[in-house]
Amino acid sequence: MKKRALIGLTVVGVSAAYWFLAHKGQKRDIGGTADAPARTVLYYRDPMHPSYTSDRPGKAPDCGMELEPVYAAEGDAIPNAGRTPPPGAVFVSGERQRMLGVRLGRVETSRTSGTLRALGRVALDENRVFPVRTGCDGWVSRIYPGATTGNAVRKGQPLASVYGRDYTTAQRSFLYALRASENPPPVLPGDDPGQPTLTLQEARLFLQDLGVGDAQIEQLAQTRQVILDVLLNAPAAGVIVARNAFPRQRFDRDVELFRIADLTHVWIIAELLGDDQAAIPPGATARVSLSGRPKTELRARVSEALSRFDGASRALELRLDAENPQLILRPDMFVDLEFSISLPEAPTVPAEAIVDSGVGKIVYVERGEGIFEPRRVETGWRLAGRVQIVSGLEPGASIVVSGNVLLDSQSRMRHGDASVHD
Repeated sequence: MKKRALIGLTVVGVSAAYWFLAHKGQKRDIGGTADAPARTVLYYRDPMHPSYTSDRPGKAPDCGMELEPVYAAEGDAIPNAGRTPPPGAVFVSGERQRMLGVRLGRVETSRTSGTLRALGRVALDENRVFPVRTGCDGWVSRIYPGATTGNAVRKGQPLASVYGRDYTTAQRSFLYALRASENPPPVLPGDDPGQPTLTLQEARLFLQDLGVGDAQIEQLAQTRQVILDVLLNAPAAGVIVARNAFPRQRFDRDVELFRIADLTHVWIIAELLGDDQAAIPPGATARVSLSGRPKTELRARVSEALSRFDGASRALELRLDAENPQLILRPDMFVDLEFSISLPEAPTVPAEAIVDSGVGKIVYVERGEGIFEPRRVETGWRLAGRVQIVSGLEPGASIVVSGNVLLDSQSRMRHGDASVHD
């Protein structure tokens, strides 16, 4: 709705400008020779709202402006031709074309190449994120130095020590299973002789699920003494990107206390509008640059992952993989992306030749003798100032590339809400 309103305001403004130019020309004609032939007035119309017409002069009921006359020479009959123009077509004399700045071009068939620029946002690689979660209820007894947000940690580095009843219960179960495996009871008929070993393995896995590291499990097996403070270690090398643990803090089961991310490889999410993604196949590379750091350049590769549509921005989010050994790229950082692309041969027109009505796209085609026809077109990609024409125009056609907005305003004023504009 906002887009249609903006287009409506633009059309109204341009209509007023065209009305001024048209009447300026009429005043000049009136001031000319007395022998100029009189023109027949067909009807009068509101210059701001052409849908309102009258058979007599007067003032527009909405804005109070003088109704403008529509002469027979400006009607639907092509001057000196005696044939009916296409729907929505307008006649503009050569002198009026110069006043309006009408400039012509042609529909060209060409192979287009250039640089597509997009904005990217750095995101964590989901395959390189390692949360540290609690396996049961308990309390935080200590936070180790260096276990804060933004710090780099190595694999196995202690982050915090915790304690809780379930931790001690699981250790006692492990010690019981360990003694049973070392001194197995007599095997009765029908019993599984490997059951003590299986029970020990299950007890070890349960301790690991609670967050007890292998070093403490080995300490437990050697000392046969329950450890009150259980260490929570970094599961991988990386940077702490989130911390939710504090001394003497009580926690519930399955709560994330730390999150560690390996930033040596990150994702970049690029926002693409329209059909831009069609020109960027998987595996394509992009140059990554940072604002304020012109000498820093990285490379990113388009992922095979399916792009995601963002309903808020109405853009497709394309994912790229980027190596980041120096940790220059940080999560949520914005970067500039440049894709070097080459598109197949196709009919194209200059981007400024397209008039977007909000519900469709129109190009004005020169039909000769000052006649210009609005042609509804379907467009494709847009690159290097050119727009692909999918349908509606043939290569070689003469089109308007400048002054088309004023022509469109005149067409709407003359024909009202013609179907070609909607």
